[in-house]
Amino acid sequence: MISTMTAILERISTLSISGQQLRRLPKLVEEGFPKMPCTVKESDVPQLFREPYIQAGYRPTGQDWRYYFFSLFQKHNEVVNVWTHLLAALAVLLRFHAFAESEALSWEVHSLPLLIFVLSSVTYLTCSLLAHLLQSKSEMSHYTFYFVDYVGVSVYQYGSALAHFYYSSDQAWYDKFWVFFLPAAAFCGWLSCAGCCYAKYRYRRPYPIMRKVCQVIPAGLAFILDISPVAHRVIMCHLEGCKEAAAWYHTFQILFFLVSAYFFSCPVPERYFPGSCDIVGHAHQIFHTFLAICTLSQLEAIFLDYKNRQDIFLRRHGPLSILLSCASFFGLVACSAFTAHLLQRKIKMELVVKES
Repeated sequence: MISTMTAILERISTLSISGQQLRRLPKLVEEGFPKMPCTVKESDVPQLFREPYIQAGYRPTGQDWRYYFFSLFQKHNEVVNVWTHLLAALAVLLRFHAFAESEALSWEVHSLPLLIFVLSSVTYLTCSLLAHLLQSKSEMSHYTFYFVDYVGVSVYQYGSALAHFYYSSDQAWYDKFWVFFLPAAAFCGWLSCAGCCYAKYRYRRPYPIMRKVCQVIPAGLAFILDISPVAHRVIMCHLEGCKEAAAWYHTFQILFFLVSAYFFSCPVPERYFPGSCDIVGHAHQIFHTFLAICTLSQLEAIFLDYKNRQDIFLRRHGPLSILLSCASFFGLVACSAFTAHLLQRKIKMELVVKES
């Protein structure tokens, strides 16, 4: 009996300790997170971090890195920009995984442009979300992460060009443009990165119109070139009474991109409602949303083209030309990264002089 009572008392003592630990659990979890400073008004951050017509919701600069990572779960004026592209990147990976399993996708040569397109899509989405998540740390971080973002954009542009060229182009377009399309797409991808990086390096807030010119014209040229095989196919298909599911997805891709480009170029609706769209609803968030939907539409179209147009692909292209084209993708990555690095070093030297 005594031994039984002793065992019961020991069990009660153990439960008591567990209860105390449970009561302390919320505090332990709270202590594991960094203290999250409140967001501040535009007047409390340097001019570099301010956005037109966005009056509040800024994260303070100079905090610990953990704060900016955990600000993924804080309400601020960049959080929607981060989540739109984070969710889109996850959606791309999940959809690709499902497609790869259903089609028994392998590392054969004819699959490489598709794999590179998926890689480029995830890369640009990841670079974008990191830029918006971490750029508030300091001026150097701001420039560095946005330069990384611009490299991601150029990577995505050329990845799209590869997929459109190999899987989505009609024969009439291909016969006219196959010789120079990919070299021109690679150059325009690099030019887009260089133009955006230079505009970020050269111009300070409040930004002049030339900054948008340096950003929009190279990116616009890259888009017009990269989308040309798809646009030709969509027009021909709709003239003939389009019944291809892939062509409809390509149509949606173009429409969603044009809408996103409008919101990238024009600060609406915040221009008409200053201070009312600080956390949710400003133009860059709408741009991100439509660009993410554009990418998902494009992904579906390319999956359908890859699946249904294998005979056209194999008739046109040999393994060597595919390998060379895919190798040029990594050449573009290197050139864009090097360009961004050069301008990042110039910014670094200027900031050292400024702080001394």
